Amino acid sequence: MNGAESLVRTLVGAGVEVCFTNPGTSEMHFVAALDKVEGMRAILGLFEGAVTGMADGYGRMAEKPAATLLHLGPGLANGLANLHNARRAATPIVNIVGDHATYHLQYDAPLASDLMGFARPVSGWLQSSTSAHTVAADGARAVQASLQSPGQIATLLLPADTAWNEAERPAPALPRPVAQPVAQEAVDQVAAALGNGKKTAILVRGAGLKEQGLVAAGRIAAKTGARIMCDTFAPRLQRGAGRVVVERIPYFAEQILEFLAGTEQLILVGAKPPVSFFAYPGKPSWCTPEDCRIIHLAHPHEDGTGALEAVASVIGAPKEPVNIAPFERPELPTGKLNAFTAGQVIGHFLPENSIISDEAATSGMGVNFYTTNAAPHDHLSLTGGAIGQGLPLATGAAVACPDRKVVCPHGDGGAMYTLQALWTQAREKLDVTTVIFANRSYAILNVELMRVGAENPGPKALSMLDLHNPELNWVHLAQGMGVEASRAETIEDFIDQFGAAMKVRGPRLIEVMI
Repeated sequence: MNGAESLVRTLVGAGVEVCFTNPGTSEMHFVAALDKVEGMRAILGLFEGAVTGMADGYGRMAEKPAATLLHLGPGLANGLANLHNARRAATPIVNIVGDHATYHLQYDAPLASDLMGFARPVSGWLQSSTSAHTVAADGARAVQASLQSPGQIATLLLPADTAWNEAERPAPALPRPVAQPVAQEAVDQVAAALGNGKKTAILVRGAGLKEQGLVAAGRIAAKTGARIMCDTFAPRLQRGAGRVVVERIPYFAEQILEFLAGTEQLILVGAKPPVSFFAYPGKPSWCTPEDCRIIHLAHPHEDGTGALEAVASVIGAPKEPVNIAPFERPELPTGKLNAFTAGQVIGHFLPENSIISDEAATSGMGVNFYTTNAAPHDHLSLTGGAIGQGLPLATGAAVACPDRKVVCPHGDGGAMYTLQALWTQAREKLDVTTVIFANRSYAILNVELMRVGAENPGPKALSMLDLHNPELNWVHLAQGMGVEASRAETIEDFIDQFGAAMKVRGPRLIEVMI
């Protein structure tokens, strides 16, 4: 066997079952090896930014890595934005990037680049293989590294000759890392703080936002009255009927200040103190009250869920949590079609155990509000702020969870970054319903233009934020990718179209004119 086959066999043996890829010449031996090794599903993306976003969605839901296969420096560069988002989400990914053969690098061929320099900012682990005899062992280490709690991107650079030269054998899987338990001192410190009568908030991120951690947090709230919060953009939040309601930190700095006003103690569980997304003239960047005591219960590499349960036990919290969301299916709306009435429709029809991949941006408030008490579901958000994540994230989530409906509410501007993901949804027959909120604008930037203090914007500035002339036609775009699509211009249209999409399987897109 050659190095590429030894690597693929190693990945499969370590539990990596999916490879999202847009390969090139340097990766052809890896591509050929996919036919020689059983157990690796290969999924083609038409743009590397879609490929890396798919691996992010898969990893968040499967809780194990997919592999990516990218072509040299330009291919990696095309995928960096969604690798940035995945890094912020702490998603496990084995990011394989083909390189020129080791002896060819000296000639500075047109596609040669500083691959290490491109990969380092998004990689928690980075290695370039030097021999076909060691590439399998490098692959085993990459899988293990990707699973280092809370999850990270492990990038393996694969020179072409290490793939085509003769190898010895695949490498055995290495032990899977586990989250470290928190120190008893941390549990005792938090338990004591919760008993001092001060106004307290608990900010949770990571695995603590799944049902088990939420129940423990809700039990603590029942005993102490502490508020339970999550970041504005949490990687994965289990929410809906029967689950503990979590307060989401607002987006804008002044909103965060108001949200946290009076908080005397902030307990962090796998999270960092909230800061403003951007700097603004005359506005603060640090958003926690200056006199607020910050206490770390669990750092990101530690077991936040176990820590919450330990605190609940020490303080004698009741078995039943508070703030459980009741099931209240929203009524179907009448009147004008807008982001709020559309969100009401989504909340009404949302199936149980579905997944929401949310990049609705300024159009997302209605969806978030009307799904709070909808059927239980998982919510995935834009963790790193690099737009163009929602469509590929939904695609990867659907690969990880083929029996669950995925709904992707998305702004029209952001969706244009990675619309190629629709083609992969059609090719793989994935059960994703995309709702494009068509406001023909980078609406958030119109808001930000005012907030940063840019005075008297003229027609040139405003035209940079406008998506008219010509207008996008998402029905045609989706159909060109092989996805069934329709346009909703009235609330009755959207009720009919979204309701029908929830009853059938397969990819579907609805363009909502708002």
